[in-house]
Amino acid sequence: MALATQLILVLALILSIFIPFGYYLIGEKNKKRYKKSLAVNVFFFFGTMVVATILMFTGPAAMAATTATSGNDLGTGLGFLAAALATGLSCVGGGVAVAGAASAALGAISEDSSVFGKSLIYVGLAEGVCLYGLIISFMILGRL
Repeated sequence: MALATQLILVLALILSIFIPFGYYLIGEKNKKRYKKSLAVNVFFFFGTMVVATILMFTGPAAMAATTATSGNDLGTGLGFLAAALATGLSCVGGGVAVAGAASAALGAISEDSSVFGKSLIYVGLAEGVCLYGLIISFMILGRL
């Protein structure tokens, strides 16, 4: 991206962080400050994301990037799709596994605290599935 676009995005992200925080500090005397500060935070954060998306896809750097990458073939596109699917599906599977293992581990720990180490191993094995998918996607991207 061009330097001006990057500076605009950095400025917008900084403002999206500090404006709601300042609004929260100013409104401490008001009892409804939580709802208002949350609304201001959501507005500025998602507004920044919308502006960043528009600048990213319609800016001059994006136009130059589309003309430079028009020589890609079908294999490159399918490789990127395979890497995305490897990461995405392994993380979804790992999330389902962690949900089941962690809730069972918490139940077991509440009954007997000596099983903490064993339950931690099972939760770690479930999280390892995500890492395996990420490693496979890096291997796929390395071949492109």
